[in-house]
Amino acid sequence: MEPEIINEIQETPTEPMYYVGVGASAGGLEALESFFKHMPADTGLTFIVIQHLSPDYKTLMVELLSKHTALEVVTIEEGMQACQNTVYLIPPKKNLTIFHGTLLLNEQEVPRGINLPIDIFFRSLADDQKEKAIGIILSGTGSDGTRGVRAIKENGGMVMVQDEDSSKFDGMPRSAIATGVPDFVLRPEQMPSQLLSFVKNPYGATKHSSGLFPSEDGLMRIFSLLRERHRVDFTYYKPNTVIRRIERRMTVNQIPKLTDYVKFLESYPRELLSLYNELLIGVTYFFRDGEAFETLRTKWLPTLIEKAENKQLRIWVAGCSTGEEAYSLAMLCRECMEELNVFLDVKIFATDVDKDAITIAGTGAYPESITADLSPELITKYFQKRDENYVVTRKIREMVVFAQHNLIKDPPFTNMDLISCRNLLIYLQPVLQKKVFQLFNFSLNAHGILLLGPSESLGDMADFFEAVDHKWKIYLSRGRSKYLTQMSELPHVVEKRNGYPTSVKQSDYEQDRFLQRFLEFIAQDYQPFAVVVNEHMELVFVLNDQNHFLKYPFGKTSQEINKVIIDELKIPISTGLQKAFSSNETLRYNSVRIYSGNTPLSVDIRICPLPEKRNRERLVGIFITESKQPVISEMLPEKNTFDVSKESEQRILDLEHELQFTRENLQATVEELETSNEELQATNEELLASNEELQSTNEELQSVNEELYTVNAELQQKIIEMTQLNNDMDNLLKNRDVGMLFLGPDLKIRKFTQEINRIFQVIDSDIGRPITHLNHRLIKVNPLAWIQEVLDNDTLIEQEVINDQQHWYLLKINPYYEDGEPLGVVISAIDIQSLKLTQQELEQEKRRLDLSQELVGIGSWELDLQSELIQCFDLAFEILDHPRNVPLTLDEFISKAHPDDQENLNSFIRKTVVQESDEILEHRLIKNGEVFLVREKLKVIRNHQGEPSGILGVIQDVNSGMVQCPLGNSQSCSLR
Repeated sequence: MEPEIINEIQETPTEPMYYVGVGASAGGLEALESFFKHMPADTGLTFIVIQHLSPDYKTLMVELLSKHTALEVVTIEEGMQACQNTVYLIPPKKNLTIFHGTLLLNEQEVPRGINLPIDIFFRSLADDQKEKAIGIILSGTGSDGTRGVRAIKENGGMVMVQDEDSSKFDGMPRSAIATGVPDFVLRPEQMPSQLLSFVKNPYGATKHSSGLFPSEDGLMRIFSLLRERHRVDFTYYKPNTVIRRIERRMTVNQIPKLTDYVKFLESYPRELLSLYNELLIGVTYFFRDGEAFETLRTKWLPTLIEKAENKQLRIWVAGCSTGEEAYSLAMLCRECMEELNVFLDVKIFATDVDKDAITIAGTGAYPESITADLSPELITKYFQKRDENYVVTRKIREMVVFAQHNLIKDPPFTNMDLISCRNLLIYLQPVLQKKVFQLFNFSLNAHGILLLGPSESLGDMADFFEAVDHKWKIYLSRGRSKYLTQMSELPHVVEKRNGYPTSVKQSDYEQDRFLQRFLEFIAQDYQPFAVVVNEHMELVFVLNDQNHFLKYPFGKTSQEINKVIIDELKIPISTGLQKAFSSNETLRYNSVRIYSGNTPLSVDIRICPLPEKRNRERLVGIFITESKQPVISEMLPEKNTFDVSKESEQRILDLEHELQFTRENLQATVEELETSNEELQATNEELLASNEELQSTNEELQSVNEELYTVNAELQQKIIEMTQLNNDMDNLLKNRDVGMLFLGPDLKIRKFTQEINRIFQVIDSDIGRPITHLNHRLIKVNPLAWIQEVLDNDTLIEQEVINDQQHWYLLKINPYYEDGEPLGVVISAIDIQSLKLTQQELEQEKRRLDLSQELVGIGSWELDLQSELIQCFDLAFEILDHPRNVPLTLDEFISKAHPDDQENLNSFIRKTVVQESDEILEHRLIKNGEVFLVREKLKVIRNHQGEPSGILGVIQDVNSGMVQCPLGNSQSCSLR
């Protein structure tokens, strides 16, 4: 391996312990600041923040969050590797996914309208990191993140949600909480401590749970508690799945031992419910695995529809969870029937053991996040927007029947054309899977379709089904087998209560069988013919037809009373039934003549309504007995004697009037309906188009509103900071005795300090006026010309000026820059009056000093010890006979001395560096061939560290006060 590659591998950052995805929208800035303010810097976690950002504004999140956390805050770039102790922020106009810890950016597919970046990332995080994924939902509107947290929970991750009371906008938290999957619902400032407790628990990162469960006693006890409370036995669910989710609940509750957790379950029923929900967690969405549904739509559903018997299609969705898959199949059936122009009675039986999930499915209301799974056409056609949810239309809702049903214990549905059971069997052990497949084989019609999840297979039951699509696990039933009569049974555990086995409740079916046997027995002694008829004139019950009053024709049978009763009784029965249902009174007809074979027979008919029950259909009993003798009773008026011709005429007359009235009404109704139908059709098309436009506009406005709120929150925070900064600048300018004047590009006054009044006469009301309108107080100068020059040439001008009060100022005129461009002028007036007075005094003092030095013939020089260069001042140039402003080396300086005095001069200089003294050295100089006597005194110059850095020397020409020494005399000459 090459060295560079080895170095790259060694420098790879340590992989984070957990990946924390944080989703926020409107109102999320405050929650994020509070969350990260309480989060320590060294946690071993990586934080990835997903927000709804406006694509039109630059985000300030990096700058704002960095002020509230010691963690490093960066904006995500393509291909970044997620590292520990870092906060990653999604950039605008991007969606984010993660692959093996690498962050990948994608362009948003829909630039305007509903975009769900939180769901997209959370689902990617769940798939990529499994149990190492943590999802956090903070303040926001809508339902983004709802599907994502369910995916994280399904893959073994942990979920936290901000509580609704602390949320500025509770839409996202409320939607996430409604799923039932959050492990914690907390305020943002409480989340960091709970999060760290979760990740630091030694069992939080355990991948092998064998050490946690040394025996099965605790598990059996947990299964017993679940079955006793929720009537579901998890004994034959796959151990790894069950143990992992029990372990997660132990981690959440910080309980290290299984025995302690069992006691905790016994003491806190709410935790038992949480564990039950954890074990039953179901993740589903509309048209999950879309290719599988497309295969059904194009190939198999049309076949089922065309071959459907009795114009009915029966479908069973086992393990339907919250109903998305059942409704998906319903919509699929509607689409297929419309394409084929064939309309059947479709019944979809959707079942699940989870009562709460069935309740949610029954309402048919789903969050707006479903728009990511459904096309706009299906949304418009099969859903209605109600508040923040999409509700399934009535025509789809009526196709589906939801019921709580235990697939293992409860009887299966029969005569099914299609069974869908997806992603349920993967949680069951083989013994349960086999039983379920046997039930499905029993339920399906011959050549019925079985649809499984992508990870599921038939196992030992492959002989009973024919695989027609291996990729999407679509099978055809081969027909019922005799083997099904010997279906394997699970090991049976007798349930006991108070030490006694529970009694088996007699089913309604067995009660009906008992009642039927009892009636058949008493009918042997109770001879009258009796029938029960409902409001549809259909037979419900028949008793003792010895005289053959009923005759069933050949061919297709019918239960309508008028089609099976003998002809002689049709008129009295139909007339009497109509009166009995309308008046709810008992009717009697006596001496009705009929023929039994060729024998005339007189019968009595009694028609009486049966007692009504709530929510039950109305029934009428008909009793026919043979007349023993003519009976004329005072209690019975003569109308009770049935006159066939009279009753027939009256019946025909009534029917003719009723038919004529019905025809007239029908004709008028048809005409009205035709007119109304045309109007309604046109109106419906307009409303449909308007609804689509309004729905699209509403979605766009909602998305824009969220984005603008996020931008507004960032700008508001920035305004607070700018206000503080402005206050700081005001205080800084006020506390400095500097006059400031700010001018715009048009030389209009923008801002000033009071000290500038000593230069320009300006007051508060002058803000916004051009500077040319004001007078200045300077003498003999024109500052306006300087201002215009700076503005035109982008240059800097500094001038010392004096005002009309003889006060000196340093006037600085600088360009004013915005984003690197000169867009105005800044004028500063610095008071230099004291400096000017001091300068004048120094100049006078220097003139006095120069005169004194010239009078006594004194000059000065300075030696730099590092460069050994000497700089001469004043009369030193003349004394030493050296050109002005030309540095002199030390050697050159010593060489100007008399040869006999050079050693003394060098020693004197060296000695002065080592130890300072007040000695004065007199030596000779040679200038223009003549010898002159000079006197020198030296002083060491030290740097800020106290070390010698140079020597200051003073030299005096004393030649005028001494006798000229002959050349070669080595002794010093003295003025004394």
